[in-house]
Amino acid sequence: MDEIESCRKKIDELDRQLVELISRRAECARQIGRLKRNTAIPIYEPEREKAVFANVCAVNRGPLPDRMLLQVYERLIDVMRQIQKEEIAPKAAAGSDQNELEAGIND
Repeated sequence: MDEIESCRKKIDELDRQLVELISRRAECARQIGRLKRNTAIPIYEPEREKAVFANVCAVNRGPLPDRMLLQVYERLIDVMRQIQKEEIAPKAAAGSDQNELEAGIND
């Protein structure tokens, strides 16, 4: 039981670190959303997403296989994309009664 408790304490600390890193990543996504608000760049950029997936797989040393790591990143990117949409939404709402498709927000 002591070994399990020790592992759980390590997980708790790693979770704290992950939350900090995810929060920092979210702030970058928010900033990108603000920049995209004033450009024609869409929220969903498939080539950028492919590059992110390639980057994380290139540095993956396991024990997660790439396919599992990519599942985590797919969800993470979905959340980051939502953050960007929220940055763009105020402009779309203030500009007119456009829906997401008419405002140029795509998934």
